[in-house]
Amino acid sequence: MRRLLLLAIIITLSRFSYGQGFEIVGLQETHAGLIGETIKAPVRFKNTTEKTLTLIIRRVDAQIGSTQKSYFCHDNNCLDQKTEDYILKVEPGQTLSGFQIALEAGLVSGESTVRYVVFSRSNPTLALDFAVNFTVTEKPEKQNLYSSSFINLHDVYPNPVTDYAFVEYKILNEQVKAKIIMHNLLGNAVGDYPLPYSENRVRIRVDDLSAGIYFYTLYLDNEGVMTRKLIVKK
Repeated sequence: MRRLLLLAIIITLSRFSYGQGFEIVGLQETHAGLIGETIKAPVRFKNTTEKTLTLIIRRVDAQIGSTQKSYFCHDNNCLDQKTEDYILKVEPGQTLSGFQIALEAGLVSGESTVRYVVFSRSNPTLALDFAVNFTVTEKPEKQNLYSSSFINLHDVYPNPVTDYAFVEYKILNEQVKAKIIMHNLLGNAVGDYPLPYSENRVRIRVDDLSAGIYFYTLYLDNEGVMTRKLIVKK
């Protein structure tokens, strides 16, 4: 009961405290993704005081599906979904980036909303409440990006991508050696992904790459047969 009363007071006071200690900068209220993806919503906090602030971000409500999970991430390190509070330190004048609200989109399309309150640990009257909305849609019908007597390859999704992309394929000839190689704009290889005959999907990791334009090439028996563009965003 005390905790609920505290949250009610904080949320009420938050309507009068905007700009008095910290701000939420450039918040995009709605983020979209596909079924099965992890959707990450960046949230940036700006300290408008001359002192270091310790901020507590607290999840107060989650209207999400039964197969969905919401959790905190910072610099791509994500916490357990049961963690309801997250603590950040923001230096004077600093705009802190790298913090994210994540949603595992689950198995069903629809709309989801997660609400939060953020307040200063030393002065809970410095508080703001905000909501992040997620729109989850069905995966588009897969189109063959490349077909031959050796392999059928679907297009990479999602594209643009923030952390992981996926390629679905089917090897038609067990003897062929297939792989995908990622290159940057300078032509340097930044990822090598074999396509085993016994599998039908490969995951391409891009969370350690800088935002920008990259290219992925399908190789059959070490011969490049097709190249397409992949956009990485942060």
